Amino acid sequence: MAITIAVDCMGGDHGPSVTVPAVVDFLRRNPDCATLLVGREEDLRPHLRSMPGNALAEFGERLRIRHASETVEMHEPVASALRNKKDSSMRVAADLVKEGVADAAVSAGNTGALMAISRFVLKTLPGIDRPAIAGILPTVKGHTYVLDLGANVDCQPEHLLQFGIMGAMLVSALEHRDYSNSGPSVGLLNIGEEDIKGNEIVKRAAELLKESGLNFHGNIEGDDIYRGVTDVVVCDGFVGNAVLKASEGLAQMIAGALKEEFSRNIFTKMTALAALPVIKAFRRRFDHRSYNGAGLLGLRGIVFKSHGSADAYAFRCALERAAEAARKRLPEKIAARLAQSIPVAA
Repeated sequence: MAITIAVDCMGGDHGPSVTVPAVVDFLRRNPDCATLLVGREEDLRPHLRSMPGNALAEFGERLRIRHASETVEMHEPVASALRNKKDSSMRVAADLVKEGVADAAVSAGNTGALMAISRFVLKTLPGIDRPAIAGILPTVKGHTYVLDLGANVDCQPEHLLQFGIMGAMLVSALEHRDYSNSGPSVGLLNIGEEDIKGNEIVKRAAELLKESGLNFHGNIEGDDIYRGVTDVVVCDGFVGNAVLKASEGLAQMIAGALKEEFSRNIFTKMTALAALPVIKAFRRRFDHRSYNGAGLLGLRGIVFKSHGSADAYAFRCALERAAEAARKRLPEKIAARLAQSIPVAA
């Protein structure tokens, strides 16, 4: 049976000009998948017609349009999106997952609105107090999964435990590695590795994680993230969002500085030309687009958030991650692990 992805085609900075080409590329690479393009039909059809070949004829039932008359704007208040736009492309995509018509939803739209709508429509899994946003950061060993990236600014120890469990299940689902012996390693982001470091919430969270049965590495520091010390990094949304934005800013600064230095004079330009294969390999390895697609974990359905400024390649990467989570039935795996009697925050 095909995995069906409901795609909010109107969300993000670029809307259908990015989402439609991404969907076409995704379908060509994933013959076991189908998509529902959600948005204003009068906007979607011209973009489909502009694609090389006849996409609707090529994919048949694997590419269908679901009309939605409204769009959630990128800076629209969450309450307005939730209460007043019941026929938005974002809301309809979530509804399709709830109804079982789609196995997952992907949107590049307003993050706060997507979380609120997804939580309202799909509800949370038993044992989950707060859903979390889990994304990927590159490391010297490959990449690591970090959560929460901004959904929960203030957390209790039990929330951080839940994040650890959900993160471990996400890695098991998306990574093609054998975790049968010990499971993905989980680290708790702290200001030091020692047990005495951190505030009381982090200290208590460390105790809960030790008792959880997870492959808990212990406390890790900020530099450990990029050394790839653990498969999963757990933190509250305030810290996680700061880490994410700082990482993006640092990557942009390094790229800009390299370009500036290599452009200084004829000698540096010649050096750049000689180093071109290395530069290209470096860019591929740390291309943020390859890591696009953050899962909204803890819901009774699969929802992935793409970066709002994503291009077609980046958005396709988000579709790939959502499809893999659906293939592995991620919510069911999280629910089964949560059923092992973890504490719930008051």
